[in-house]
Amino acid sequence: MSPNADRDFPWWLVALGAAALGLGVAVAADPMHAKIFATLSKGIGITVFVTLFAFAGALVLGLVLAVASLSRHLIWRQLARFYTEVIRGVPIIVMLLYVAFALVPAVVAGWNALGLPEASVRDFPLLARAVLALILAYAAFLAEVFRAGLLSVERGQIEAAKALGLNGWLRFRLIIFPQAFRTVLPPLGNDFVAMVKDSSLVSVLGVADITQLGKVTAAGNFRYFETYNVVALIYLAMTVTLSLALRKLEAHLRKRGAPERD
Repeated sequence: MSPNADRDFPWWLVALGAAALGLGVAVAADPMHAKIFATLSKGIGITVFVTLFAFAGALVLGLVLAVASLSRHLIWRQLARFYTEVIRGVPIIVMLLYVAFALVPAVVAGWNALGLPEASVRDFPLLARAVLALILAYAAFLAEVFRAGLLSVERGQIEAAKALGLNGWLRFRLIIFPQAFRTVLPPLGNDFVAMVKDSSLVSVLGVADITQLGKVTAAGNFRYFETYNVVALIYLAMTVTLSLALRKLEAHLRKRGAPERD
């Protein structure tokens, strides 16, 4: 890789911006494009909701799995490894269908069998099932990211914290996690952008996100080219904006963490 790659003028961004601007003008000027955009924009809120809640849940569960995989207790290590290997081997779209139509009904049936207050599968909307499936799927990937970050902290610093009398929780909160987080931020950012795109898979459950509304709209007006152009434009605007914001954040953190020179 060229050492000047990071200093290159972002011509790719200029070309992308010009293409997006041209498509945006076409959407604004053409009544058909404008009508399609108005319809699809109703799904942006669902897409953002699914992305934020699913990623937040996956972060928490992924961190728990990472800590368990590094535990001193064999049973926790094996359970964490079993979960991550199994879930990472299942396609996300299969995970969505399994959680929605197999896992949730099974849990409800078990709940009712215990004689607890009666519950129905209908009590769990498809949106909630979709978010749960994405949490379970992405947690397995984020667990590996967190595990690598935790292992990157120098052992000497942990031993020094022990010598100062810090217990396990304080060592994790004050020494290990802050340094690990700085290391894992770039891959976490990439996974967050990937979550925005993978949130489109919830359309297979009929959740009214951008992709689902695009499918319904195209099926109604038979303008597939125009409809999916707008779908792609919306996702592209979201992911590129997030990618640029994350690059800025990473550069800021690198600058703060860089040693000062005389």
